[in-house]
Amino acid sequence: MKTDIILAGVGGQGILSIATILGAAALKENLYIKQAEVHGMSQRGGDVQSNLRISSEPIASDLIPLGKADLIVSLEPMEALRYLPYLSEEGWIVTNTVPFVNINNYPDMEEVKKEMHTHKNVVAYDMEAVAKEVASPRTSNMVLLGAASPFIEIESDKIEDGIRTVFGAKGENIVEMNIKAYRAGRELAEKSAKK
Repeated sequence: MKTDIILAGVGGQGILSIATILGAAALKENLYIKQAEVHGMSQRGGDVQSNLRISSEPIASDLIPLGKADLIVSLEPMEALRYLPYLSEEGWIVTNTVPFVNINNYPDMEEVKKEMHTHKNVVAYDMEAVAKEVASPRTSNMVLLGAASPFIEIESDKIEDGIRTVFGAKGENIVEMNIKAYRAGRELAEKSAKK
């Protein structure tokens, strides 16, 4: 088992929470994990990217080579495109479709969507709308994690345990809200993958 994941987004969106949850889940399954340091500015509004490698065998490097990522998981569509050169031919893009426009020359969204769909394996939804509908707008990163989860070789209940570990100190209501958002995202991806 080996899954190489590029996590991308904008500072403040919760990308690092996804990495922490997946790390906790991988440890519960006795898997090896390596995570590269965050590249970019992790302050609110700056771009954030991280390499996350999970394997049943020891991992030599914490960086994912070009063309070898199994998954790009992004809360920002342009950030997903930025890392396309790292995606393998059979890899998946799982992304939010709502842009975080933090630059003057943000590309036209139709162009972004067109470029994204040149790749055959794409799960793209308005994660914020789903989060708002099932839990809270602040859980859009958990909707995204749920949407990515069918493509990660870790049991779903172990990922939910990771959510409990990360959010447990904030109380049971917060934990349950995040798990509800995660499950909604997973359901969306499972429907997409069957099409």
